[in-house]
Amino acid sequence: MVLLDVDGVMTDGTIFMSGEGEIIKAFNVKDGLAIELLRAHGFITGVISGKASPALTKRCEQLGFDIIITGCKNKLPKLIELGKLYGISSMQMAFCGDDILDIPVFQHVRLSVAPSDAHQLALDSADWVMDTKGGRGMVRDFVDLLIMNNKKLELKQVYEPLLFKIQQNEVKRIEQ
Repeated sequence: MVLLDVDGVMTDGTIFMSGEGEIIKAFNVKDGLAIELLRAHGFITGVISGKASPALTKRCEQLGFDIIITGCKNKLPKLIELGKLYGISSMQMAFCGDDILDIPVFQHVRLSVAPSDAHQLALDSADWVMDTKGGRGMVRDFVDLLIMNNKKLELKQVYEPLLFKIQQNEVKRIEQ
């Protein structure tokens, strides 16, 4: 299971707000393909975000995450609940986060990952610190590395299952 925070991981943390209070967020298209790549390799995908907004929910639905939890400040109980629901140990989970709300989860999962521009305490707590900043394709870089390490594959081999599914018209959610 691969779970992600959203703001600061899938976005650079910037929030645009209209005069009417509508929140607009920018997502990197590279990260969109990463979610489908995880599915092609059999991973359960999800987000546990401290924030909630229609833009966040819409993007997560667009990408077809298996799990979408928003507005969750205390993430660890949700993570434990998900483990029970899916019959998965926390040692079978990876989590990407960027701030202090993510540290309790970092300490509980098998693999914790932070973008290079995460808060210093999150960087200090993460197992992996990516070279990429949040919202700049960090999720894609992480997913490539995760699958290469987990399955002992070369980068080209990482994409073969996804390319096969695309050729078979079995992929309907490649949203970039």
